[in-house]
Amino acid sequence: MPRDEVSIHIFREKEGNEHMRTEQEMLELIIDVAKADERIRAVLISGSRANPSVVKDKYQDYDVIYFVKDIKPFYNNIEWIEKHFGKPIIMQLPELMSQSPKDGHFCYLMIFKDGNRIDLSIEATPYIDDGEPAIILLDKGGFCPNIPEPTDKHWHIKPPTEKLFSDCCNEFWWCLNNVAKGIARDELPYVMEMFNYYIRNMLNKMVEWYIGSKNDFSVSAGKMGKYYKKYLPADLYTMYSETYSNSDYDNIWLAVFTACELFRKLASDVGKQLGYVYNQEEDLNMMKYLEKIRAEIQ
Repeated sequence: MPRDEVSIHIFREKEGNEHMRTEQEMLELIIDVAKADERIRAVLISGSRANPSVVKDKYQDYDVIYFVKDIKPFYNNIEWIEKHFGKPIIMQLPELMSQSPKDGHFCYLMIFKDGNRIDLSIEATPYIDDGEPAIILLDKGGFCPNIPEPTDKHWHIKPPTEKLFSDCCNEFWWCLNNVAKGIARDELPYVMEMFNYYIRNMLNKMVEWYIGSKNDFSVSAGKMGKYYKKYLPADLYTMYSETYSNSDYDNIWLAVFTACELFRKLASDVGKQLGYVYNQEEDLNMMKYLEKIRAEIQ
């Protein structure tokens, strides 16, 4: 093995032996830091670790808020972070990257050597309950209002209006013309962006409405569809996975037509469930258009 590869191997081996602190250890650290600092008035945890519907695993972030009297001592204070939490292996500071940082707020996004991640928000503004699951870990004198028992209701899929449903269908079918023309012109980056952003956004909306309609709109599909596999029937999830393609145009065409078939199945079902009319004509017309373009360039 070459010397540089040996060095990388040794480094990774050492990293792999690092003890990963447990949830209890992490929460104790987060709370103890706050207890010892009179400037911190309360501690709240949100995100997946406050959501009782999420299956726990070691990869979950710790989404923590420290409420403070004054933001200035905590603003971009890396020395304070490293003193209390250790040196992160990588960090992101959103306020320093933003053209218009939020007043009274500073956030440290951090991954540590043991693999734990803390997203620590420092807030000098009062807590506002927006319905997102949250748990108070520490409150020094009634700073936080009463927070209801956490649920994931805030993230439940919401049924579309008839107009929203119709607009989604129209956008899906309309944007496919750009994919076809992009393939004909050999404009791969344009094709992939159009298909995997604009069209997929509409497909994902319909996937979520389908999941919602089958579950009385009382479940969440998860951030960026991470629970699609959990809620979609196996055959539909297989179809969805096949809408992802490599850069080969033949495979892109297959992915496009699979997406069309899947969208048609989902939209027809959602429309039936909600009493909305699915526009068969724009579906049929665009399919003819796609087939025409494909035939011309073969």
